[in-house]
Parts: sequence; structure tokens; C-alpha cells
Amino acid sequence: MITFFLGVLILVLGYFIYGRFVERVFGPDDRKTPAVKNPDGVDRLVLPHWKNMLVQLLNIAGIGPVIGVILGIKFGPIVFLALPIGNVFGGALHDYFSGMISMRNNGKNVPALAEKYLGNIPSKMVMLFIAVALLFVGAVFTNTPASLLNMPLVAGELSSKTFFWVMVGIVFLYYFVSTFFPVDKVIGRIYPIFGGLLLLASIAIFIGIFPHLSVLQNVNLSDIASNFTAHPDKQPVIPMLFVTIACGIISGFHSTQSPIVARTERSERYGRQTFYGMMILEGLIGMVWAAGGMFIYHHFPELLSGVSGVGVLNALVTTVLPFKAISLLVIIGVVILAITSGDTSLRSLRLTISELFHLDQSKISNRLCLTVPIFALCLGLIFWSNLNPDGFNILWNYFSWSNQVMAVCSLCVTTVYLACKKKNFWIAVVPTFFMAFIVFAYILWVSPENLKGAPVGFGLPYSIALIVALLLSAALSIWLVRRGKKLARDEKFIADE
Repeated sequence: MITFFLGVLILVLGYFIYGRFVERVFGPDDRKTPAVKNPDGVDRLVLPHWKNMLVQLLNIAGIGPVIGVILGIKFGPIVFLALPIGNVFGGALHDYFSGMISMRNNGKNVPALAEKYLGNIPSKMVMLFIAVALLFVGAVFTNTPASLLNMPLVAGELSSKTFFWVMVGIVFLYYFVSTFFPVDKVIGRIYPIFGGLLLLASIAIFIGIFPHLSVLQNVNLSDIASNFTAHPDKQPVIPMLFVTIACGIISGFHSTQSPIVARTERSERYGRQTFYGMMILEGLIGMVWAAGGMFIYHHFPELLSGVSGVGVLNALVTTVLPFKAISLLVIIGVVILAITSGDTSLRSLRLTISELFHLDQSKISNRLCLTVPIFALCLGLIFWSNLNPDGFNILWNYFSWSNQVMAVCSLCVTTVYLACKKKNFWIAVVPTFFMAFIVFAYILWVSPENLKGAPVGFGLPYSIALIVALLLSAALSIWLVRRGKKLARDEKFIADE
């Protein structure tokens, strides 16, 4: 229990201390934002600051800080420290610079920023990774809310495969509407309501487990190694913890969402509250659900293996919440989490492709030309993942890894940006190095032979995979700093800035 509250304290102090430091490094000022300088009535327009904060929270808070941490707490109480430390020094910094650099560049997405700061060839790789990852997000976040709505607690006697596909259709129809129409017509109106439901759901869970906080384990500092081998399937903390728990610690998906709000803020000075602050709040939400996961595994250890995250979630809410109506409200809150990430992922993909091909999105015909094929591809992934017995697990594994690849891409842009501006680039180099190490280690080590149910990777021995990952991460970090310093000497580039 002490470790849990220490983690909460780290998050709160991190916002007020490190968050202010990060803000000073960037240096927000009174220049005109994209919404004020270049409004287009569709994606770049001014929304109230309080609404932007709730939109950002709903955009970034997918099912990761709920189901992700419920699965991640299997690694033991080390999560209660890894989550807040990673959030403060990695995830919140990542989200802040994703939003603020975008705001300085007329609301551009990561691939367009990568072309500017990393170069032509790296930007093409970034574009490919992000496009595929966003399709994965759209498919995963259609499957998951449909599965949650198909649980007996929600659907009752109607729970069936037919009901599941009806829910898929409803969710997918909403995605199309929110992707196609101007940001203030759908997202700007309903997200504040959804944000309230999310907070109520998390508060309800915390109240439900509060009398049982004594069951929460603490990190054993005298035998720290035990906290790295606690997973029932003996999954190593490096890299698996940071792939399993993305949204609460650091998530590349957020770098595709922050530009959405960067286009609707009135002032740069709101950035710390909107980008850094909402990631801290997501971390607090993740801590609550991690505590809930540890509670339910303590009372029902059989849930540690062979049960999906959705199944554990159902067991948690029905155990700690006394009334079915409250349990139902919490499940709906989690469904909203998934839906409000799925819709904006596909919107982000539309905007990313429009930037690549310079298509004016104020024209309905241009939006249709992009929205229809994007949704056709996503729908194909959804059908494949449900017709294939292992399809969803494969989809989820690749989504998790590609999500962290996106984080590395965004952090690379941040590192070069700070280096070329002759600012403190070390605050970005360290998380860039660490997350690159995680994604390299994962793809080099993971394989069905090394990890049951894992996707296909190189399957190297664990120690060799870690050594190679360290070398690759170091090489990447050095190149990024050199790239930034080179741009700082380029008079033409600085003039364009």
C-alpha cells in the first residue's frame, strides 16, 4: 500500500515540479496558434480550454490505463513505481512536446514533423509505422468496446456473436461520423460528457477497493529481483512491462492525438495543463485500475492465467461495486475509453495522409476520398481478426509494439527539435534511448518460442537481444543529437523556423 501512495505522490509532484521545468525548456509565448492564425473551420478552430483538456484526456486515455494495467499488474508492485516514474519523465514529456511542437508548426502531425527534423528517408519510415499503427488502433478499439458491450453484465441474455457484430456496426458508424465531420460538431460536443463518465468510473473503482488497500503489495527493496520475476508466465519486465502498459507510462498513440488539440488551443500557455497535465491524470487513473487489478488477483488467483483482460475487468467491477447499475456505469465508462481513442485514431490518419498529399480538408470531397479507403482497410482488419481464432491476439501484440515504435518516432523529433534550438535536449534523449531500447529488445527477443502467443520476431537469446538493443539505441541517440546540432548550423533551416 505504501508503494501505491508513493507512486501517486510522484505523479502529483511531477506535474508541479518537473512539468514546470519541461515548460520552461520549451518556452511557450504569445505567438498566434494554428486555430487563431490559420483557422479552416474543420480541424483548426478555437475550442474552450476546459473542453480541450477533456478532449485530450479522452483522446489519449484508451483502454491502456484500464485493461492494460490490469494485465500489467501481473508483473507485481514494481508497476506502482514504473508507471508514475515513466509517466512523469517519459509519457507526459512526450505528450507535451508532441502537442507544442505541432502547435509551432501549424498543427502538423508527426510524419510531417519528421520530414522537417529527421529528413526525407526517416520520415517515410515514420509515416509507414504510424499509418499501420493507427489502422491497428482503429481495429483494436472497435473490437474491444464491442466485446465489452457483449458481456452478460451489459447485454444480458442477448449476449451472442450476432449482438457483437451489431455493436461493431454501431461503433464503426460512429467512427465514420467523428472522423468525417468538423472537430467541433461531434468530438467537441460529446467528449466533455464522456470525460465526466470516465472520471466517475475511476472514482467508483477507487471507492470500491479503498477498504481493501491493505492487500496491495509493496516493492521489496531488499530483494528487488523478485519484483522482476513476478509475472505468472515469467515474462521479463524488460521489455514486456513497457509494451503491456503503454497508455499509463508512455504511448506513441498520444503523439497522433496531441496535434488534434494543438489545432484548437487559443494560447501556447495552456500547453502544460492540456498535454502534460492530462497525461499525469491518465497516470492517476492507471494507478487506480492497477490497484484494482492487484486486489482482484489477490482474491481470485485463478484469474492470473487463461482469462482475458475483459474477463478480469468484469470480475473486478462485479466484485467491488455493490449495485449492478453502478457496475454497468463503470463498464460503459471503459467502453467510452476505447471508443474515444478509436475515433480520433482514424481522424489522425486522415489528417496525416492529407498532409502527405497536400489535400485541403475543408472540402467534403477530399475528406471522403481519404475517409472511405481508410475505413475499408480498417474493416478488413476487423473481419480478419474475428474470423481467425488467434486473430485478435496477433492484432493486439503488433498494436502494442507499433504503439511504442510511434513513441520513439515522436521522441526522436523532440530530441532533434531541442538540439537544433540549442535547448536542453537531454530531457528528451534519455526517454528516447530507453524507449528505443524497449522496442529493439522486444522485436529482437520476441517469438512464439520465447514467449507463448507472441508475434513473430527475431527470437534471439534474451541477453544477446538486450546487448544489441543497447547498441542500436545508443547509435540512434548519437545520430539524433548530431542531426539537431547540424540543423542548428544551417542558416536556411533556422530562417525557416
